[in-house]
Amino acid sequence: MSAARLVIDALTAVSVRDGNRFILRNVSLKVAIGEVHGIVGESGAGKSTIAKAILGIIPSQVKLTGGRIDFEGLDLLSLSSTALRAVLGRDIALIAQDPSTALNPARRIEAQLTDGLRLKRGLSASEARLRAGALLEEVQIRDPMRVLHSYPHQLSGGMRQRVLIAAAFALQPKLVIADEPTTALDVTVQKQILKLIRSLQERHGTSVLFVSHDLGVVAKICDHVSVLYMGKVMEQATTAELLTAPRHPYTQALLRANPRYDAPETGLQPIPPGLIAALRAEIAAFDARMAARGYPDG
Repeated sequence: MSAARLVIDALTAVSVRDGNRFILRNVSLKVAIGEVHGIVGESGAGKSTIAKAILGIIPSQVKLTGGRIDFEGLDLLSLSSTALRAVLGRDIALIAQDPSTALNPARRIEAQLTDGLRLKRGLSASEARLRAGALLEEVQIRDPMRVLHSYPHQLSGGMRQRVLIAAAFALQPKLVIADEPTTALDVTVQKQILKLIRSLQERHGTSVLFVSHDLGVVAKICDHVSVLYMGKVMEQATTAELLTAPRHPYTQALLRANPRYDAPETGLQPIPPGLIAALRAEIAAFDARMAARGYPDG
């Protein structure tokens, strides 16, 4: 594997609102230079909390109680807000899940693409406009000048998502966090967006942390995968290994629960209740061990 660009080590978080209930449990993973690393899990597994911790936007009801997030030698959790803002956008960027909320409905696309180029790269207004048009061409948007002068509501969902991808890659960041970027799209557009992200990632040598609840999506774009359940990493492997020879019973159950388009007669196989009970017991034992060591209050 290439050298690591992002290292998350024993990241632990609790929900203050829910009596310091653990929501991340010693999460550790590495994203190598130039790879796409997927985090997959059910809703509420803690996937987006990891992304928010990297970006420094953890909500007030969540408290990080341990761990480290190392980005090329920088401990992101120890940076001041000013220092972190200097890194975000320039070196770390986000492709949000929902472009209808990520894009400002009152501003034209041009303004939303050029702000970062002017503030972070020092381009003039005309230089930033030319670069924004080139970015839209790079994400395969036809008639980029028309789109630059459009408002988000005047674009289709797929085009809005392409604008978000263009914004994320605008400053040629070293790491892009893609937080379920295809959830709101139909299957045809989803395939195009995944192909586009992969193409840009390979062209620029960018590392991508790809968050998803869909194993089928992860299989199409990721090199390595971390499987998350209730804030705990159950298994990590290359995508090929995970799909062909999963080791953890939870991963095996997730794969069996996935629809088989090549064998529709098999039907859906829900995760067995006995496995869920065993997993919850494993989580409870972990929580007890942490409590004995003085966490989360220590």
